[in-house]
Order: sequence, then C-alpha cells, then structure tokens
Amino acid sequence: MSSPQAPRPVLSPRPSAALAAGTAGVALFTVLLALVAAEWSPLMTLDRTVAESLHRHAVADPGLVRVNRVLTDWFWDPWTMRALIAAAVIALWWRGARLLALWVAAASLLGSLLSQGVKAAVDRERPRWPDPVDSAHFSAFPSGHAMTAVVSCGLLLWLLRLYGAGPALWAVAVAVAVVSAIGVAVTRVYLGVHWLTDVVGGVLLGVAVVAFTVAAYPGSPSRRAPEPEV
Repeated sequence: MSSPQAPRPVLSPRPSAALAAGTAGVALFTVLLALVAAEWSPLMTLDRTVAESLHRHAVADPGLVRVNRVLTDWFWDPWTMRALIAAAVIALWWRGARLLALWVAAASLLGSLLSQGVKAAVDRERPRWPDPVDSAHFSAFPSGHAMTAVVSCGLLLWLLRLYGAGPALWAVAVAVAVVSAIGVAVTRVYLGVHWLTDVVGGVLLGVAVVAFTVAAYPGSPSRRAPEPEV
C-alpha cells in the first residue's frame, strides 16, 4: 500500500500582504502595551468602565454567566483550540506535508510561549470584585484565551486557504473563526477575569503571530526555486 501523498496547495496567500498585516499587528500591540504599562489614565478609565458595566450585568444574570463559562471553559478554552491544531498537524503529517505540519505546530507553540512571556513581563493585575462570578490565575495582559483563539483559528483558516477550500466551506470557516475570536474576548471581560485592553492585546498579538507564520513559510510560492526553462 502506497504512503499518502501531501496535497499540493491550490491557493497561497501573498507573503507580502501577510508581512504587512503582521507588522501592523506588532505596531498596534506595542503601542497598546506601552499605554497599559504606563497605566495611561484614559485607557484605564475605559477598562474600568467597561468591566464594571459588564460585571453588574453578570451578577444580575446567573444564567448568562453559566452560558459564558461553558463557552470559555469548553468551546473556546485554549486547550480545545490547541487540540484542533494538534488534529490538523497529525492530518498534515499523515498526508506527507511534514514541513507544513511542523510549521503549524511551531507557530502554535510560539504563540503560547509568547503569551506567557509577555504576561510575566507586564505582570498586570486582573480585575478584583467583591462578588466575582468566575476566577482566573496568572497575569492579565494579554489574554491567553483571546490570543490562542486567534492563533488557532487563523492557522486553520490559512490551511483551508492554502488548499483551496470551496466558497461555502470558506464562508462558514471564516464566520466560525470570527465568532470564536470575538466571542472568547467578550466572555473573558463579561466574566470579570480580564480588562478590555487584555483581550484586544491578545487579538493583536495573535494576528501578528499568524501573519508572520504565513509570511515566513518556506513553502510559499515566492520562496520556491524557479522552474527550469525547457
């Protein structure tokens, strides 16, 4: 029985566009990081206003809190997202696309390490409430849930794009990815375990990781050796 063959990419995103997106993501994240570290008053006021408003609503609606906890602890949990990436990596490896499998696995790992490293460096305190509806540990900025969701969904979208997903599948995948990224960000703030800027920072850093992963992939058409002329 012959070994499975790696599928050939049908449509590859342009590395230049991915590089531009990654650069923009890093620039915006750096500005946000500086403002958070400096505790810029207008931004801190916005964080507090949004957090207090959502927390009041959460305390008054235990049913919606339960829904948000199920979503954030099961559907959009970082380990759920990593499991999806692991499944994709295994499928790619089995089909023979081993460079791509390693590339995706490395990007996912890099995202996790980067998130934890920035958290430790910034060491931002999470919101504290006299009547919390949920709890979380370690530092707040950036949100690991938000970043992991963006990195995982972004990498999966890249793989679908790379292998020419049909219009219907692509539309559904994009919708699921957008809902997941926005949804996990909202749940973290609603449950009172993150500030608004934490989840925004996680999204920006996640976008940068995915964009640079795509731009630097050595299998991109612009990096392949030219075909010999006949």
